[in-house]
Amino acid sequence: MLLNYVYLVVAILFEVVATTALKQTEGFTRLAPSLVSVAGYALAFYFLSLPLRTMPVGVVYALWCGAGIIFITVIGWVWFRQALDLPALAGMALIMAGVAVINLFSKTIVH
Repeated sequence: MLLNYVYLVVAILFEVVATTALKQTEGFTRLAPSLVSVAGYALAFYFLSLPLRTMPVGVVYALWCGAGIIFITVIGWVWFRQALDLPALAGMALIMAGVAVINLFSKTIVH
């Protein structure tokens, strides 16, 4: 089970790198960030597929999306200087709470 979480973390990291690079592609007109983005998404989906062999798709996808949203939002705030308002922060707090509930209390994770 631990290996599934390792694969999921790796998938999240590749997705975050790919999405960050996607912002820099300028509509896929810049080669280097475009290559990083495409390769990052390919690797993200590969590593995302590995925990799906034994974990429910809804749980895996919720964890992947939730963590990715948080990381990308923080990168946008720090790196790209994108503002966050109170509703955005409240929404992210709810996402983190949902991920915590799934990890701490859901019986569907274990097969």
